[in-house]
Amino acid sequence: MSAAEPDRTVLPLTEPPRQTSTELDVRNATPPPRFDVRAPENAPNVLLILVDDLGFAGTSAFGGPVSTPSFDRIAKEGVRYNNFHTQSTCSPTRASLLSGRNPHVANMGGITEAATAFPGHSGQIPNEVAPLAEMLRLNGFSTAAFGKWHLTPPWEVSNSGPFDRWPTRQGFDKFYGFMGFSTNHWAPAVVEGTSRIETPKVNFMTAMADEAINWVRFQKALTPDRRFFLCFSPGAVRAPHHPPEEWSQRWKGKFDEGWDKMRAQTLERQIALGVVPQGTKLTPRSPAVPAWDTLTEVQKKLVTRQAEVFAGFLEFTDYEIGRVIESVRTLGELDNTLVVFVAGDNGMSAEGQSWGTLNEYTSFNGIEANVEDLVQHMDDWGGPKTLPHMARGWSQVFSSPFEYVKQVGSDYGGSKVGMAIRWLKGGVPADSKPRPQFHFVSDVAPTILEAVGLPEPKIVNGAPQRPMDGVSMSDTFHDADADERRKPQYLENFGNRGIYHEGWLARTINRAPWESQARSPLEESRWDLFDTKVDFSLSTNLAAQQPQKLAELQVLFMAEASKNFVLPIDVRTLARAVPSIAGRPDLMAGRDSLVLAEGMTSMSENVFIDVKNRSKTITAEIIVPDDGRANGAILVQAGRFGGWAL
Repeated sequence: MSAAEPDRTVLPLTEPPRQTSTELDVRNATPPPRFDVRAPENAPNVLLILVDDLGFAGTSAFGGPVSTPSFDRIAKEGVRYNNFHTQSTCSPTRASLLSGRNPHVANMGGITEAATAFPGHSGQIPNEVAPLAEMLRLNGFSTAAFGKWHLTPPWEVSNSGPFDRWPTRQGFDKFYGFMGFSTNHWAPAVVEGTSRIETPKVNFMTAMADEAINWVRFQKALTPDRRFFLCFSPGAVRAPHHPPEEWSQRWKGKFDEGWDKMRAQTLERQIALGVVPQGTKLTPRSPAVPAWDTLTEVQKKLVTRQAEVFAGFLEFTDYEIGRVIESVRTLGELDNTLVVFVAGDNGMSAEGQSWGTLNEYTSFNGIEANVEDLVQHMDDWGGPKTLPHMARGWSQVFSSPFEYVKQVGSDYGGSKVGMAIRWLKGGVPADSKPRPQFHFVSDVAPTILEAVGLPEPKIVNGAPQRPMDGVSMSDTFHDADADERRKPQYLENFGNRGIYHEGWLARTINRAPWESQARSPLEESRWDLFDTKVDFSLSTNLAAQQPQKLAELQVLFMAEASKNFVLPIDVRTLARAVPSIAGRPDLMAGRDSLVLAEGMTSMSENVFIDVKNRSKTITAEIIVPDDGRANGAILVQAGRFGGWAL
């Protein structure tokens, strides 16, 4: 390393020592070189796109039934990956994507709202896991994140902070989005930086795209030579499904054939497109999903309307993402921008129950929606009066050809998603041949570091760093048949667990999303074995034929689980939403009173005193005008779809 090159393994970069001077008159002095942190000379911009809750068949480039021209164009102008895996729920995937570490290494074994007291599951990203955004920011990049965050412990999401795990302390100069697992796209709870701001007057997808486009324009207008890292991560297409009505109408009648035929048709398209090998078998329809031919006409009418709304939401989301991409193209920056487009942070969600739900919070409370009640609201479906999700039968369509869905990380229906990379100036070819190498979401960060010419840092902000678990994908850019570099990769979420190694997958399914209880105690779990080199859809269980191979992989899982903080495994689901049960911090623990003042708004349930299922007294001091005409809310812990008000 020459004297002029900074040591980029220690961040922030060390400033050179200041020199004293003996010259009296500044006119006779020569100033020293200016210390200016810049990205490596040939580094590209980086545009990282992450869609929420979209399965392997979520894009038309991967055989899905809904058109996604923006994703398809990136795939056509670059390369696509048909063996790319995420964790099977939101927070773990995001933590791994933005750090290059395994989810549990980032203390994100589950969603933040299910954090527990154990390392690996605490929901608190440790200092030894510095985020990619901070690495890039400290190397001279402008950084911004738009959309869903879901990486801050819920007890830290208040005006009291601490703000260390908010986006603007995790490497992003700018953040515009929401903090939790979902938002109402017609009335989003929007945060800018660390402050709640006014609700936009347009659908949140449009507002979010507008903000991102304006940010890029500002960066390139004021600092055209500075590289940017833009993370665009919408809450779409997770429920609630909230497209403008005109987008839903485009899909009227397109789902009338039903989920059974559409699964088969999707697999046919996938094989024709080459993203699924010839001879791949379609896995069985889930026992929790009724055969389409057994549905009544009323049931069919209801669930096809739900699919039309979802299709509109997906196409609308792809359109808004396309506006962001095209804004970079218009500025002349797209060819020197590394675009990483991940079409799903997990498999397709089946949390919409048997017949869909008008208000997804009812499903969180174990309330099964009634068809007769749902039918009365079909015309409003997807609009501001609804917080909807679709029937789980459609979830299998968008996870084709796999059997399971989101939450089941040990099945590829829960973990495998479509992914594409475009980078023209980096030499990434426009190659239609899919890259079949197994890659995990932790591989994205080291790929980006290598592309921009940066080493993995050893110290960030004074904290020694745990090495990244991911491996760069760059060797597959130019060679579709490159050797697979991936080490063994464990998979775990709520007890659904498995291990991938050299083409083999050993796994056990502890509980499906529609099951309220575990199938067996952890010690008695039934394990399956698949040779993924010849069985793309995991249709043929080889556990009985190859017990020795299965036993080897089970031992390997325990070793990987131990060193990655997966153990002990926690199979609880909704019970972990209660801090006292889960064992995580509670801002209101031990308190039986809370004094509020005017203007204290935007307090989430996790930073408010718990008044559920208990006697309570509310005392309020109000001023009534002399004419006695006073009205309005005094205290509200609610929205349109749940809560209470005084």
